[in-house]
Amino acid sequence: MAQIRSAESIPQYIFDALQERFPDARCELVYHTPFELLIATILSAQCTDERVNLVTSSLFAEANTPEGILRLGQTQLEDKIRSLGLFHNKAKNILAACKVLVEDYEGRVPADLELLRELPGVGRKTANVVVSNAFGIPAIAVDTHVFRVAHRIGIASGKTPEKVEQELGRIFPQDRWSLVHHLLIFQGRRICSARKPLCEECPLAQVCKIYQTKE
Repeated sequence: MAQIRSAESIPQYIFDALQERFPDARCELVYHTPFELLIATILSAQCTDERVNLVTSSLFAEANTPEGILRLGQTQLEDKIRSLGLFHNKAKNILAACKVLVEDYEGRVPADLELLRELPGVGRKTANVVVSNAFGIPAIAVDTHVFRVAHRIGIASGKTPEKVEQELGRIFPQDRWSLVHHLLIFQGRRICSARKPLCEECPLAQVCKIYQTKE
């Protein structure tokens, strides 16, 4: 693992420490196509990946294309995703996005961040998740876990996810952006939780701004 010789070496230390702790860091949403990932990511808002995977395993068995989702319609789609919460708005946005994909992109998900962001219900985080995982384009998707961990460690101070994304993008090499995203998510889910962080088990304790102030 890299030694901490200066403030400039902290990002390298963080990357190495998290990669050692979480060698299997990856997207935990189950998908087989860019479209499935897009829908699963929209559904994951304010919901755990585990619960989304339970719902999408059934949903995608019946409809895993824009055309298939459109055939379900609002009522049937709502019924299938009801357990995820915010089901009405999610269903509405998914159907609207599917309509655009069919009419403008021949049913294919565009491999372009800005085009994705033009789809109904698709914000910057969702677009980053899709381009990164489905198309291999470097991106840092800042969800609540990434936002929290980056602030606690002290490598970001931005007030918005986009500002934090920019800060992380400056300190980590572009070819590591996608993996950094997954590493920080795993850290947030497994160690640095919102209410009861496991500071004594944290691989980043010696560089964590919050932990150092506790000592």
